[in-house]
Amino acid sequence: MKKTTTQHHGNKFSSFFCNLFGHHYVVSKKVTQHIKEYKCLHCQKQVTTDVSGKLSVLTPQMQEINNTLGDMYQKRKNRTVQHVA
Repeated sequence: MKKTTTQHHGNKFSSFFCNLFGHHYVVSKKVTQHIKEYKCLHCQKQVTTDVSGKLSVLTPQMQEINNTLGDMYQKRKNRTVQHVA
């Protein structure tokens, strides 16, 4: 099984801007209270918080882990809310 990864880093000007001034990340998805996915406004680079709280490149494997973790978090959150009510 061949895995291909495509990274969207915008155009050359955007990449140059990010190399010069750094990325401007905004939250693109809240996975849990502590884990989020971010996207650079200029070059579209995607990162996520890792287990130590630092930003890591959002690989397909990390994205799959985040999706599973988000599903588990939502199920637990919904179950907790139902018991209180």
